[in-house]
Amino acid sequence: MIVQTLEGRRAFIADNTRLLPTPHAPELLLHLADEITPIWKLTEEALEEIGLPPPFWAFAWAGGQALARYVLDHPEIVRGKHVIDFATGSGIVAVAAMKAGAASVLAADIDVFCEAAVAMNAQANGVEIGFTDVNLLDAPPPAADVLLAGDICYEGPMAKAVMAWLAQGRAAGAAVLVGDPGRTYFPKEGLVKLAEYQVPTTRELEDLAVKRTSVWTLP
Repeated sequence: MIVQTLEGRRAFIADNTRLLPTPHAPELLLHLADEITPIWKLTEEALEEIGLPPPFWAFAWAGGQALARYVLDHPEIVRGKHVIDFATGSGIVAVAAMKAGAASVLAADIDVFCEAAVAMNAQANGVEIGFTDVNLLDAPPPAADVLLAGDICYEGPMAKAVMAWLAQGRAAGAAVLVGDPGRTYFPKEGLVKLAEYQVPTTRELEDLAVKRTSVWTLP
């Protein structure tokens, strides 16, 4: 299958995922991989052979689920505002923000597959979402009212860079919310916890079937 084009990537997603309700935010539908979809069975080596990056966009990660739930339950955070969803993946948080009444959402991810995934998930939920594959960490945060980021602390240097970037945005006046399931590199110092959830996930993705996950803000 040709996946070098947007249409090719959309076709790949359609063939390798199912449209399913998100476990912790079932009002949101996403194109997800599960145990009966082909991509679930592909190894990292198989993905490399067909020229695909790891399909982070095909799963509802715990931090994104928690952040989406919080936004849906507290729509005043984004209502009528311009929002950036950093490292959007499937676009779950971006979709939640639009469903909660955001004026606009820019979903950002350097994985070009996410452009197709976000577009398809936006369409499935009846919303419109902008997308960029520009690495936003290369410059100060664009003008926005709210910066959202879920599951960004997998690696030490990346976590440090993203948190510094988010702090820049907060200093410029944007509200900042982060969803994290207790990753090793997540820096709790200087943040305020807004909520904690028990988020359903799978042992294939995490070490637990239910992951305690929190939403934080930069004060």
